[in-house]
Amino acid sequence: MLNQEELLDYIRKAQNGDDNAKELIFTTNSPLIKSIIRRFKNKGIEYDDLYQIASIGFIKAINNFDESFGVKFSTYSVPMIIGEIKRYMRDNGAIKVSRSLKVLANKINRFIDAYQTEHNAAPTIEFIAEEFNITQEEVVVAIDSTKMPLSIFDKFDDEDDGQELIDKIPYSDNEESTLDKIHLSNIIESLNEREKKIIILRYFRDKTQSEIAESLGVSQVQVSRLENKIIDKIRLKF
Repeated sequence: MLNQEELLDYIRKAQNGDDNAKELIFTTNSPLIKSIIRRFKNKGIEYDDLYQIASIGFIKAINNFDESFGVKFSTYSVPMIIGEIKRYMRDNGAIKVSRSLKVLANKINRFIDAYQTEHNAAPTIEFIAEEFNITQEEVVVAIDSTKMPLSIFDKFDDEDDGQELIDKIPYSDNEESTLDKIHLSNIIESLNEREKKIIILRYFRDKTQSEIAESLGVSQVQVSRLENKIIDKIRLKF
């Protein structure tokens, strides 16, 4: 395992075109890459493909790392790797159903539920087609669309703050929790000094908005607005 100074030296060499140095960095950090990949298992992508995609993100991290960032290379590389995997999954996700088809399917399903409640029997495809003034084939396609696989980047609900399905996937493994903490730490470090101070005081020192306002010399309302903006910024990056 390379110590911090050795790692920085090899990163400099790799950025100057030394492929052997790049290979050594890659090899010594292979456990980190594999631990991130485990977070995305069983998401419809083969392990070997995930490893290649994660490796691309890691190589980008090597090429773009700057010591002036003031963070460890591992801290910088984690969100780069995760971002590369998420971009691939977003661009190559499962079959997506058009919004208009989803709307029609929802209307038909509600109609079927209401009909069954009233008549204690399911309506025929022909009857549904007449009710909605569409063909029987369109009825079948709409109903079947609700059974199609979803992309994990589809919106969970139109009224659920725009969250994607991937945000609803729980991660119980302690290693994944550690990766999330590293990613969050990296995001907080990227905030400006006032934003960083507000987050640290509010969420790590348990200070009230009034106490923070007093230390910053602003009103509690201003702190509240700033806090909401900072949280939105963090959510976008996480």
